[in-house]
Amino acid sequence: MQLLEALRNAIRLPDLRRKILYTIFILVAYQFATHIPVPGVNRAALEGLVTDGAGAGFIQVLNLLSGGAVTSFSVLANGVYPYITAQIIIQLLGGVIPALERLQKEPGGQEKLNQYTYYLAIPMGLLQAVGQINIMQSFTTTPIIPGYSTDFLLTVQVLTTMTAGTMFAIWMGNLITEEGIGNGISMIIFGGIVAQVPRNFGIILSDPEWWLYNVVVFGLLTVFTVVAIIIIQEGTRRIPVQYGKRVRGRKQYGGGSTHIPLKVNAVGMIPLIFAQAIVTFPAVIGGIFFPNTPFGDWLRDTFGTRQGGWYWVLEFLLVVGFTYFYTDVMIQQQNLSENLQRQGGFIPGIRPGRSTQNYITRVTRRITFAGALFLGIAAVLPGIMVVVDELLTGRSTVTRATNPAMVIGSAGLIILVGVVVDTMRQLEAQLVMRNYDSFMR
Repeated sequence: MQLLEALRNAIRLPDLRRKILYTIFILVAYQFATHIPVPGVNRAALEGLVTDGAGAGFIQVLNLLSGGAVTSFSVLANGVYPYITAQIIIQLLGGVIPALERLQKEPGGQEKLNQYTYYLAIPMGLLQAVGQINIMQSFTTTPIIPGYSTDFLLTVQVLTTMTAGTMFAIWMGNLITEEGIGNGISMIIFGGIVAQVPRNFGIILSDPEWWLYNVVVFGLLTVFTVVAIIIIQEGTRRIPVQYGKRVRGRKQYGGGSTHIPLKVNAVGMIPLIFAQAIVTFPAVIGGIFFPNTPFGDWLRDTFGTRQGGWYWVLEFLLVVGFTYFYTDVMIQQQNLSENLQRQGGFIPGIRPGRSTQNYITRVTRRITFAGALFLGIAAVLPGIMVVVDELLTGRSTVTRATNPAMVIGSAGLIILVGVVVDTMRQLEAQLVMRNYDSFMR
């Protein structure tokens, strides 16, 4: 009741109501834009590839980040993925290139890095457009875009349109960040996932024999997965920090104590994105270099349709590995030990400097095990559900489309929960500033 009362208070406030309505308007406009197709698309070939093609698993990953635009090969088919890739590249290079590392610490340096990210998103969008078209063409014998790569003007038109669509999607996300509620890029992805739920839910209801079973399994999976996501995402390990006392004249400063909150899962769903993109790469290789051969067919059937056991094993290992790798990179870039030493803080019983950094890294790796294991299980949950379904019902006809675990998907749920929690916190901050009671517990 307290939550509903707080939401009513947010609607009553004119400025908050404007922000909420503005966010909804942008999300609706984005969804309309996802139905504008790229020039020259063969809709029949695309529909066959998306529903039953060998590359359906890979297309599902792209569709997740594009807000549902890949299934119609819209001008927004790239979505905001090039921008996310550019962000990750800039972040990783910050720990390798000294100039970028110094820029991160300078006043106004973060704004400059954001500008570099926008510039980098343009060539990344162009590269993704080329790669996305070539990969999708490799999964089918019927061209998705007839005349692509042979008609120069058509090729330029398609690539330019898709790259412009990327920048348009980023611009709409920035409008939400500046004028609406929540992180704009995350809200764009959030809206796309929510828009796909009715269609995916309708598919599992279309089975006249197993529809009730599918609904029950979907409900149980969603509840348990959401609870697990909240526990893992919000779980932190608090490292105590003590600040030394400083005397200046007749006044005493410092001497307080606080803590460093280390999150169990500090990287969100980024490992899932990387792993799902890489694990389908063998299917792409099979379609390009080994077409119409037994080896090529095995690669495409195993890694492209997300039905083979090797696919799930490899994806689990990649998710766990990427979680540890990206967490280490983030911890190194934060320079926690250096910042503590500069501010006169220390961890009791640990020497300042390198010993503190090693201690933080060791603790982070230990608690990351739970986060990595959770993300790995979340990634292979659809495969686990296929095995469990066969044991419980004896049916062996479960596909990607009819799998209850794929209505939203674990990666989609992680995004949904994260965006909802972040948005509610922003609403809470706005209401607290206006002397309303907090509604987040």
